[in-house]
Amino acid sequence: MRLDDEQESSHYEVQDGRGGGGLGGGLGGGLGMLLPLVGSRFGCGGIVVVLIIMVVMGMNPLSLIGGGGGQQVQTERPATGALSDIQRTSLKVLGSTERRWTDIFKAEGQQYPPPTLVFYSQNGQSGCGAAQSAMGPFYCPADQRIYIDTDFFNEMESRFNAPGDFPIGYIIAHEVGHHIQTITGESDKIRRAQQRASEAEGNALQVKMELQADCYAGVWAARDTNLMEAGDLEEGMRAAQAIGDDTLQKSAGRRPVPESFTHGTGAQRTEWLRKGLSTGDPAQCDTFQGAI
Repeated sequence: MRLDDEQESSHYEVQDGRGGGGLGGGLGGGLGMLLPLVGSRFGCGGIVVVLIIMVVMGMNPLSLIGGGGGQQVQTERPATGALSDIQRTSLKVLGSTERRWTDIFKAEGQQYPPPTLVFYSQNGQSGCGAAQSAMGPFYCPADQRIYIDTDFFNEMESRFNAPGDFPIGYIIAHEVGHHIQTITGESDKIRRAQQRASEAEGNALQVKMELQADCYAGVWAARDTNLMEAGDLEEGMRAAQAIGDDTLQKSAGRRPVPESFTHGTGAQRTEWLRKGLSTGDPAQCDTFQGAI
């Protein structure tokens, strides 16, 4: 990606997680407390995905039954010069998404309120509960913040063979997509529909929600005409394929169970990312087609 001329976003925070111990403490107390939240929102399929990610990351799911050590989180906003290269790259991507979505909302006579990007290392705290590196990047609608342990991007390269700058952009823009769903009210509609649905139906709705966020990520990239370089599209497709539910379950040595999917297959994720990239039109990202 051509990011040299991109202005870094000023909407960021850095959390310093202290205490919490190792797997039995920080992970057992943090992610263990988060599992009921995941289950209530996404059903058992969501919990399965969290456990699969733990296995893929080389962690022991049995650690969730361990004792929960206390965790203190300090939040600050250091000068960007004190941030790592990957954090500054992330802020350039976020700044780009702010400008593109501001233009889109302005065209509709609306104002775009940008989310805040929160960097943490291993342990953090969000408005939706504990933040743990095993969860990967996520968006919390309760506080309209995106939470990222930037070590995840190293995992994308080393474990999932998805190197390059564009996967960073894709991941952040995907989480921004969830922010778009929140501020437009789409997310609330989906949650209400999930409450009336069976577990399998609720998971299917969650897949549609994630695929729409993938499409929105593509819309962002298509709108920033100076951003894309040769090879970026291929990097994005590899990243989308690598974090598909079927790919993750296979990587964990499991047979893919479509009823448990909450993010979509690799093929679905690449399809909707490509649709956003090819159209640049958020109106083309209707993955629900009357389902809500």
